[in-house]
Amino acid sequence: MTTVPLPDPSADIASARSDIRLIGLVGIAHMTSHFSQLLLAPLFPWLKDAFEVSYARLGLLMSIFFVVSCAVQALSGFWVDRFGPRPILFGGLGNGVFHPADYTLLNRKVSAAWLGHAYSVHGITGSLGWALAPALVVSLTLAFSWRIALAAAGVLVFAVLFGLLLQRDHLALRPAAPAPDVKAAGGDLDFLKIPAVWMCFAFFFWNAIVLSVVQAFAPEAARQLHGMDLSLVAVCLTVYMACAAGSMVLGGFLAADLSRCERIVGAGFGAAALMALVLGLVLALGSPPPWMVPVLFGLMGFASGMAGPSRDLLVKRSTPENASGRVYGVVYAGLDIGQAVSPLVFGALMDHGQYRGVLLGLALTQGVLVASAFNVCRVRRGAPATA
Repeated sequence: MTTVPLPDPSADIASARSDIRLIGLVGIAHMTSHFSQLLLAPLFPWLKDAFEVSYARLGLLMSIFFVVSCAVQALSGFWVDRFGPRPILFGGLGNGVFHPADYTLLNRKVSAAWLGHAYSVHGITGSLGWALAPALVVSLTLAFSWRIALAAAGVLVFAVLFGLLLQRDHLALRPAAPAPDVKAAGGDLDFLKIPAVWMCFAFFFWNAIVLSVVQAFAPEAARQLHGMDLSLVAVCLTVYMACAAGSMVLGGFLAADLSRCERIVGAGFGAAALMALVLGLVLALGSPPPWMVPVLFGLMGFASGMAGPSRDLLVKRSTPENASGRVYGVVYAGLDIGQAVSPLVFGALMDHGQYRGVLLGLALTQGVLVASAFNVCRVRRGAPATA
């Protein structure tokens, strides 16, 4: 007679603890990535006066940042697959290496039961990084100067790096495959033939434009359009990011059902587009109280954040085995390209006083984002699932 071994509860608890620890460490690293992205944009009103430059020229700084990040992100995806994510993660203090390293660690080390929540925490910590950056640099700038604010931000990033180095054993992961030789190099690029990968790239391109407008221009455009106090610019952005972080908890549970990812993304960004339309058109027709504008930014952030984990699963479902770093590197390069292009266009609108155009452009881009999400689904339809 054969006896069926009973499940070991202690093993399940140990596995869950390991997953939670890894999710937390990767989340802290991701927070640093988003924190670094949003150090300069909240200081644009001060930098504009200090250097006597236009918003378009300040936007060029963001374009340079994301052009470099795009190149590093695409390359680091190959490096992650070849050398493993940990050395690549520790080598990147800015933005370029984080998505390939983070998602490779999560996809390969976190159990399936925790993966949706891992994406949720990953998104939450990213949004918290975005929320922390303007709150920190604007507060320190008002109290001291923008130079002291940026120096303090640098110290914080090094503190996070030191903490991750202390926990480096939990971030260890073998490379996906041995280093390929010249003959096998073509196989390394086979994932580029998958149409869904490029549809995901396009989706993240438009997503990046939305993020860039919200981070760099929409709060100031709303202030100019609705006559708010300068201090409310940072409040709008922080409220947006905090609400986005909170709604990602709900998004993590919604993402548990892979079949509805596209619908969740469509509903979330569709609602966010509606909020942008209200900011650009409806409120402009009357005289709203100043507190209404941060509330609408909060609702827009909540809707976008809810869609975040499902957004990331769109890529997971299009990723071949052992190509996680490469796919995420290329797909998330779409984020960098979008964030490089966006400041040039919307910065010019700001310089010409087209504040309503900035908010309406934001709504239009969110509408394109909804269509892109369903296009990913259409292209992938009929292909075997990779999740």
